Amino acid sequence: MERKACTLTALFAGAVAAQDLSKVPATIWKPDFSNVEIKTTKVAGNIWMLEGVGGISGGNIAASVGEDGVAIVDDKFAELSPRIHAELAKLSPKPVRFLINTHWHFDHAGGNARFADSAAILAHANVRKRLLEGQKLPTREFPPAEPAALPILTFEDGVSLFWNGEEVRAIHLRPGHTDGDVAVWFTKSNVVHLGDDFVTYGFPFIDLQSGGSVRGMIAALDSILVQIPKNARIIPGHGPISTVEDVRKFRAALEEMVAIVEKARKTGRTLEQMKQDNLLAPWAPANKGFVTPELFIAVIDQDLAR
Repeated sequence: MERKACTLTALFAGAVAAQDLSKVPATIWKPDFSNVEIKTTKVAGNIWMLEGVGGISGGNIAASVGEDGVAIVDDKFAELSPRIHAELAKLSPKPVRFLINTHWHFDHAGGNARFADSAAILAHANVRKRLLEGQKLPTREFPPAEPAALPILTFEDGVSLFWNGEEVRAIHLRPGHTDGDVAVWFTKSNVVHLGDDFVTYGFPFIDLQSGGSVRGMIAALDSILVQIPKNARIIPGHGPISTVEDVRKFRAALEEMVAIVEKARKTGRTLEQMKQDNLLAPWAPANKGFVTPELFIAVIDQDLAR
């Protein structure tokens, strides 16, 4: 976990909080995928979750498996695609026919091109736009994606896919993690994949450069919570299968953190002073991710300032 946290911090910290990474070598991003295993877990109904175990393993995948074939949500890093294909083959001999991206990040959509030979890729319009244009983070530049990796069907508010006996709703959320975030609700199986608008590792990564917003994430969660059943099973962007109540607690914590930083700003506290005040100390012990309390204070401060 320590190596994973250090690597991801070096990669994302500047995007998270405009930190000076001029002294961070560009070669720091050298992930070792050799020890990553793909674990498959039945969630409910037709839905399975594929998660990486060991090393840097990327976001969770949801797979709908049934008579119609296989449809998946997200696809992790490109380097893990052969292992993902192998696990899906254990669930069904049929190919992946549809792939929905929850957002553009390379740990969720990096394998797009590796599934495009059989799967139609669906995503919010902003996902295609960002993949088409290429993106830049302080320690790594992402060139425009190859044509095969681009979504061929995009939408603004949402789209429904009728697959394996149920309606699968891809719902665009208010910009939170990024501006192309999508929640995917398997309505009959009663399973919702929330992408990185809900993670279980602690302080979330808000990609401000990609249109993300802490306040937007709160609003996004509010909008989806009123739509889904209270007993729905939740697949987070990263972490174990969760409950709606887990999502509510995560949302409430975000609201409390924003309120604390906003109050400090109104009293004239500077960003450095707020960091020194350790405003987010109550949540720090449970944090297991790469976003530190200091970085998240900076994210909230920047979000409130604009």
